[in-house]
Amino acid sequence: MLTILGFTMIATFLVLIMLKKMSPIAALVLIPALFCVFVGKGAKLGDYVIDGVTSLAPTAAMLMFAIVYFGVMIDVGLFDPIVRGILKFCKADPLRIVLGTAVLAAIVSLDGDGSTTFMITVSAMYPLYKRLKMSLVVMTGVAAMANGVMNTLPWGGPTARAATALKLNAGDIFVPMIPALAVGLLGVLFLAYVLGRRERKRLGVLTLDEVLVEEPAESETVLVGAGKGKGTGASGAGNDRKATGSYGSGTDADAELPDEDDGFRGLDPNRPTLRPRLYWFNALLTVTLLTAMIMEWLPIPVLFLLGAALALTVNFPHMPDQKARLGAHAENVLNVSGMVFAAAVFTGVLQGTGMVDHMATWLVDNIPDGMGPHMAFVTGVLSIPLTYFMSNDGFYFGILPVLAEAGQAHGVSSLEIARASLVGQPLHMSSPLVPAVYVLVGMAKVEFGDHTRFVVKWAALTSLVVLGAGILFGII
Repeated sequence: MLTILGFTMIATFLVLIMLKKMSPIAALVLIPALFCVFVGKGAKLGDYVIDGVTSLAPTAAMLMFAIVYFGVMIDVGLFDPIVRGILKFCKADPLRIVLGTAVLAAIVSLDGDGSTTFMITVSAMYPLYKRLKMSLVVMTGVAAMANGVMNTLPWGGPTARAATALKLNAGDIFVPMIPALAVGLLGVLFLAYVLGRRERKRLGVLTLDEVLVEEPAESETVLVGAGKGKGTGASGAGNDRKATGSYGSGTDADAELPDEDDGFRGLDPNRPTLRPRLYWFNALLTVTLLTAMIMEWLPIPVLFLLGAALALTVNFPHMPDQKARLGAHAENVLNVSGMVFAAAVFTGVLQGTGMVDHMATWLVDNIPDGMGPHMAFVTGVLSIPLTYFMSNDGFYFGILPVLAEAGQAHGVSSLEIARASLVGQPLHMSSPLVPAVYVLVGMAKVEFGDHTRFVVKWAALTSLVVLGAGILFGII
């Protein structure tokens, strides 16, 4: 009976959030509460929730302060030179432009927010693709895959969800996965190189004078995490200055594009939150923070709490400015931390009522004996389609605990299962259930169907590369 109720609860949760009949937070709270009553343990619901909240508090704190920290770093201009350097590197060569798209998306993904990544990346790169008549689905596909690999950062979402669902330390999941994820990112860069060469060959010998496209004026896009500053949107062709030169089979692949004053920038260089005099302090602080996280000098929540407090105090010493920065990132903080605490109800009921144990027993009984010791591999393979056809909330809070229980029955640790569950993220970031992907295709003026047809095969291949690297390195 508990097995049927458990699967019914998960199915109800998935259907409601996929059909957008309920928000993930509401579904995470109300559905398990209702099923807890059906099981006959409604009187213990409070105990389940309190136990869950207590265990999830460190994860919620990590997410809250990581979002604030990287949001402040974008506000003060830490990533601006990187954006300008990538644009300078790209010049008029399609190969460099596609590689630059992958690198920029990967770097900006450090803030853990897909919408911010896509806004900054498209704002910077869209004018280049339009002026050179390059394929825009190449831009959206490469950006989505790079962000998908980087989305596995502990504050990005999936790792935190896996840690939350299985009650593990996010650092224990993520740090050993770094080599496999690095291989995955190299795979994205290699794919960007191949696609860039294909674009260069398709376009042949051209000059910017020949392909200059005058875009209509568009409303400026406010970048998430960029304070009151505004990006250049997608126009990037506001002036008539032209650069000459050829690429492809021509002799001058380094033809210069118009400079920043012509709109080739991803962030407003005059936004009031910039702190150029503190740039090296912020860079050193970020490097130190990431090093401390990898070396595990302190728990990740403590590191980001200290980092966010220090970044706010040094960059914005006046209280009104600090409040303004916190207010600018409050929506992201509330959405993510709210999801984590709401998940305490779902995981608490699933575990406390014994439903997850009964489901795992049923699953174990139906897995061929030969596959039981390879549950980490099975989880990795399943994560590719499952995280595409369902939300991260559904997979990590509904399916992963069952797979972990089944794995433990065959001697496979929950940590291995959790790491394997991250494999599908390169494809997940193009799922129709991910709100950020609509920001990506919307700003790039690409039909979602076109983006999907292009990216699915390449993103699935990237996921398999991560899985293969994880197995090769003995991580999964």
